[in-house]
Amino acid sequence: MEQYKKEFIDFMVECEVLKFGDFVTKSGRQTPFFVNTGFYRTGAQLKKLGEYYAQAISTEFGTDFDVLFGPAYKGIPLSVTASIALSDLYGADIRYCSNRKEIKDHGDKGILLGGPILENDRVVIIEDVTTAGTSIRETLPIIQAHEGAEVLGLVVSVDRCERGTGEKSALDEIRDSFGIRTCAIVTMKEVVEHLTGSVIDNSMKAKIDAYYEKYGVRV
Repeated sequence: MEQYKKEFIDFMVECEVLKFGDFVTKSGRQTPFFVNTGFYRTGAQLKKLGEYYAQAISTEFGTDFDVLFGPAYKGIPLSVTASIALSDLYGADIRYCSNRKEIKDHGDKGILLGGPILENDRVVIIEDVTTAGTSIRETLPIIQAHEGAEVLGLVVSVDRCERGTGEKSALDEIRDSFGIRTCAIVTMKEVVEHLTGSVIDNSMKAKIDAYYEKYGVRV
């Protein structure tokens, strides 16, 4: 496992973004771990978060693309901090862009904020955690409305490595449904590997194993 992944896992624990215990997900699943990216709350935390995203983006997609698109609302600060980090770490001057939930009819008009999407732009979408694809369905038409614009892929912070609506993981479902590459800074398998014996004791490891036995990816 790359060093930046290990550091990111420790960073999530320090920020209380990653917690272990007894939780219920939005889908109603009882889970022994929970990821709440709303706990990244300070400038220093957002700066580091952007750097971890930038390293994952560089590893998976390189830096030869034009726009980093963050769907509203959580994707907005992610696109900003990651685009700054791509400049700082790799000298890549990439536009950030996000959509508005409501179209603005005065001043800076339209549905987009940040940098524009231009003809034939190559776009990477950035989000917080593994999604069910809802925001991707909303986002792709906005990007594809610009002639020749190409979505290279999607990057999230954590892949929970559990089934989506079928037998595949939610990220794999998005990849197959929309024909785009998907990646995460870390997977929960990497999280468990790194934290077992420290943050994750034997009792918690047994709960996590039982959870994946029930909800883990089958294919």
